[in-house]
Amino acid sequence: MAFERVGVVGLGTMGAGIAEVFARAGLRVIGVEADAEALARGRGHLERSTGKAVDKGRLEPGQREEILGRVTLTTSREDLRDVDLVVEAIPEILDYKIALFKDLDRICEPGTVLATNSSSLSVTAIAAATGRPGQVVGMHFFNPAPVMRLVEVVGTVVSAPGVVADVAALAGRLGKTPVAVGDRAGFVVNRLLLPYLNQAAVLMELGVAGRDDIDAAMKLGVGLPMGPFTLLDLIGLDTAYEVMGVLFDETRDRRHAPAPLLRELVTAGLLGRKSGRGFYGDSPREEPAKSRLGTFGVIGGDGPAEQARA
Repeated sequence: MAFERVGVVGLGTMGAGIAEVFARAGLRVIGVEADAEALARGRGHLERSTGKAVDKGRLEPGQREEILGRVTLTTSREDLRDVDLVVEAIPEILDYKIALFKDLDRICEPGTVLATNSSSLSVTAIAAATGRPGQVVGMHFFNPAPVMRLVEVVGTVVSAPGVVADVAALAGRLGKTPVAVGDRAGFVVNRLLLPYLNQAAVLMELGVAGRDDIDAAMKLGVGLPMGPFTLLDLIGLDTAYEVMGVLFDETRDRRHAPAPLLRELVTAGLLGRKSGRGFYGDSPREEPAKSRLGTFGVIGGDGPAEQARA
């Protein structure tokens, strides 16, 4: 299937990055947000990201203008009527996603592929809520989408023959490396990463070692760019807690039960860098030093998951 016109619903950091990736590859993009204020924020994400690329010499000013010129911004989902693909990048709440996909199913042509950027929720449940379950897949980018090379392409038991392969081929066209995965909570990256991060919080609670020592052990002993608590703060503790909840709901494995300490911090509103305080505080003296080895990309909505070169 040829994809030339795509829609992106939700233009937060993640969605705006996805829109930029499509536009960089020469596709026409329609970006949709709920209202004018959110749309302005989405435009700002696009302009800042491409502006930084120019400042770093990764884009020429003319290329930036071409990329931005391929993106049309709107508050009307009806403008997605004639696109070949829609990628959803709204918050990780299943009811919200199902309601959106029902509406997209009504608006879009029968052949349009509908993709969710969910990092952990059931793609099958989303697909089953539409009249085109065979045309619904997961297309999970990692943030910042213009930089991170991985895309998890998620098929279901009702995916039409060839749809997963077509979407994977599109990911390759975008300069990404696609991996085809089954519809299991957390898919591959988050199913491996989040239990590790959760276990770090458990070890801290048990008094096995302190925050700084655990971070140092994983950086210096394993060679990771950052320790688990630094990464949790970057991801957002609420995002990590929600993903662990999804994993536990599916597996009922005690290893996937969210650490009580993680729950307490989220309840207290200490969500990491997004709130100014998490496992580390907002004092510069408490901020972990930036690694020289690399950075992490972001889990689904706005949290990191995959290493990338700095």
